[in-house]
Amino acid sequence: MVVIDCDSHVMEPANLWQEYLEPGFRDRAIRIDKKDGVETLVIGEQPMLAGVLAGLGGAHVDRKKLFAPGLGYADGCEPASYEPGARVSMLDDWQVDSGVLFPTIGILPFPLDDLALNSAYCRAYNRWQREFYESAGDRVVPIAVINWHHLEDAVSELKTCLDAGFKGVFVPPEVISGNRPGQPHFDPIWELINEADLPGCLHVIVRFQGGPLSQWQAGPTFTFAMGATSQLIPAMASLVLDGLFERFPKLKVASVEAGCGYAAYLMDRLDGKHRFFGDFYPNPLPMKPSDYVKRNCYFVAEPEEQTIDAMLTLVGEDKILWGSDYPHVDSTLEAPQLIRKSLSGLTSERREAVLGLNAVKLFNL
Repeated sequence: MVVIDCDSHVMEPANLWQEYLEPGFRDRAIRIDKKDGVETLVIGEQPMLAGVLAGLGGAHVDRKKLFAPGLGYADGCEPASYEPGARVSMLDDWQVDSGVLFPTIGILPFPLDDLALNSAYCRAYNRWQREFYESAGDRVVPIAVINWHHLEDAVSELKTCLDAGFKGVFVPPEVISGNRPGQPHFDPIWELINEADLPGCLHVIVRFQGGPLSQWQAGPTFTFAMGATSQLIPAMASLVLDGLFERFPKLKVASVEAGCGYAAYLMDRLDGKHRFFGDFYPNPLPMKPSDYVKRNCYFVAEPEEQTIDAMLTLVGEDKILWGSDYPHVDSTLEAPQLIRKSLSGLTSERREAVLGLNAVKLFNL
């Protein structure tokens, strides 16, 4: 049985950008500075997350200890989070064939006042990730990180990554320089990924300014539980309503790190309002919104979700996958056992589809 973890992360080595950036950008490399025993992450010469960098990872550490004084970034990083050989050994222990790789520092805000530096950060990460992939082989599935704020650079870097064997592109679930990701402005990116028969991966990001949850201040359970869907629901809805899947009928898009249970809710809400307002759009959709979701969209389930079987029925038996979110602070090292337990009551065909066969199709493995 093929088993593929569709949401795993690397913890980028602290010196990655100092080593992999082109020389002209290294004086502004992403780095970790330490003063008076406190570590601070510096991106685009902007300090952030002082004293809490261990909490970027930490699946193997007691959560209260993670944020106690004295721990640093390295304390949140198991070897498997940054070293290819250790990752392969962990996958062996988990009895998982492959893990799809997403960044950690790379989901934090890159500079918008220097787009050349932003693009250089992406290229450096992808250079390092390519080496990781070449060392680990088919045990990992690399996903390209590109600068969506600079279309020409984004297209160029995506071409480079696809030529190197990358299996998808990271899509930030946000409005980008005034454009929603599904608007025609970004069609050169979507055309490339569509021609490659590979997915755009809408993955949760971290932003420190604004956002729909910023004023609530209801604690970490609230933030981690609600933050993902507060990003992914509007992003997925806008892809459908902006006509992306009309322009690219065979395009594949995956929702990552927000679970699968919201999919049917999204379809019902969009269909219900489309009935009244669908003709208000400049180019009305010829199909119901739910038809595009069922045809073009994939959803990565959390290991303990109770609605997986229902989503397989309502969205499609080929559209639900699973992910561990390793090694992030809100993930568990028991994820492979938990997803197997969650799927134990399903038919063997559905169980095999969620565990790995759907990922084989999505990532063209």
